[in-house]
Amino acid sequence: MCHVRHKASTVQAPAGRHKPVSGLADMPLWYETIAPIPPPDPMPAPLHCHLDFISPYGYFASLRLEAIAARHGRSVAWHPMLLGVAVMKVMGLKPLMDTPLKGDYVERDVRRYARERGVPMKRQPRDAVMNPLACARALAWTNRHEPERASAVVHAVYGAYWGQGLDLSTPDALAPVLGEALARAAAGEEAAALLRAEVDASLAQGVFGSPTVVVDGEPFWGVDKLEQLERWLARGGW
Repeated sequence: MCHVRHKASTVQAPAGRHKPVSGLADMPLWYETIAPIPPPDPMPAPLHCHLDFISPYGYFASLRLEAIAARHGRSVAWHPMLLGVAVMKVMGLKPLMDTPLKGDYVERDVRRYARERGVPMKRQPRDAVMNPLACARALAWTNRHEPERASAVVHAVYGAYWGQGLDLSTPDALAPVLGEALARAAAGEEAAALLRAEVDASLAQGVFGSPTVVVDGEPFWGVDKLEQLERWLARGGW
């Protein structure tokens, strides 16, 4: 089985269910952790993170967002979106790395961010981009059937794709990372329909980039907005 770079324990699944993805124990220093604040009753709404697995900035945000949420008694709900739909079809723009000048800057920026924080990066922004559908469908299916495992799916896929440089375009490639049963489910019609619903919902909320975190209806786009997002949580908005 292929795992993300960090050492991880295994999340046990109920008997008869698909093989579990990697757990999140023993995370290294580049993965932000902090003892959560006991949430008030009732539990406040989660932070809704919309992401595309081909986005390096989504990868970076996924390593920090749960710690931010925990500091404010929140959880994180992970939602797949597709940049190919939001950016290319709806906005009518070129892929980011094909945009003159901006693509060169993004490549430099991603490398710089990874070096600063010591984030594992075996893949670079200009490397061949995988088809993200299988991974996105796997997350959409998990959100419907086993939402408690969505976080583990996000970290396993991001770690395998960006951290280890694996191509996860097909169910066969995805199976060693998420388990054969979940990979098969991701190839089914139900998962495809669930992903379409997730993408439509993200567009309806005005989501166009990865990552976009929606906090009580307020959107924050980009990993560089996480500090502002945390100030928003601390103050209750402004």
